[in-house]
Amino acid sequence: MARRGRGRGSRGLRARRAWVRRQRPARRDGRPARRRPPVRAPEAAGDLAAALDFVRKRHEVVHLVGYSWGSMIAGVALERGVSVDSVVLYAPVYRPDPERVSAFDPGDPPAPKREATREETRERWDAHFGESEPDDYRDPGAFDAFWETLHEGQGVGPDSIAAPNGTLADLTAAARGERAYDAGAVTAPALVVRGSLDRTATRADALGLYDALGSDDREYAELAGGSHFLAVERRRGALFDRVAAFHDRVEP
Repeated sequence: MARRGRGRGSRGLRARRAWVRRQRPARRDGRPARRRPPVRAPEAAGDLAAALDFVRKRHEVVHLVGYSWGSMIAGVALERGVSVDSVVLYAPVYRPDPERVSAFDPGDPPAPKREATREETRERWDAHFGESEPDDYRDPGAFDAFWETLHEGQGVGPDSIAAPNGTLADLTAAARGERAYDAGAVTAPALVVRGSLDRTATRADALGLYDALGSDDREYAELAGGSHFLAVERRRGALFDRVAAFHDRVEP
């Protein structure tokens, strides 16, 4: 997140620009494409560093937000010395419980992607709510809107998407103690935030990450009634306001 002005947008958020890098082009020489290993956090962190360098040349203040696996990517980039004014580690995974990743199957050797169906994706989201009614925590049309957006960019069939396997590979390695990065090397002002219902980014793991951070200026926040998909649930406003308040406080 990069800032120039001070004007606020809806729900108390400032106007911000998002920057992405284009995907690498496919081979066009007619030869069969070699099966590449999945993109892991260290490789993705190189792309992030290039994007941050581009943004830094155009904006005085840059706040980095890493979500889920993106928190690992952000951590690797920060350990390598990228410059940001703060980092938010939202729904982070640092050293997950081995039991929670025991069912992961990225393949041997890991395939670059895996296929996930609409039903599997909905079941994964709903599982965070236990016996409660999902509509108590998200708008009735939220899943359909989420899936349509996801399928538009990653669809490989009428009811399936291609999901990156680097996520599973990195989480499995981290559960074995092979952490993607050293949290002690992260010294930028930091906010660790999660939803209280999140079964992926657990309280124990998030607090362990918070304790391990090398930042002298760090905060921990937990928002009741939110899952791993809090940003698109009913309590999303509380998340946005909490992150915006943190940015306000650490603004240079």
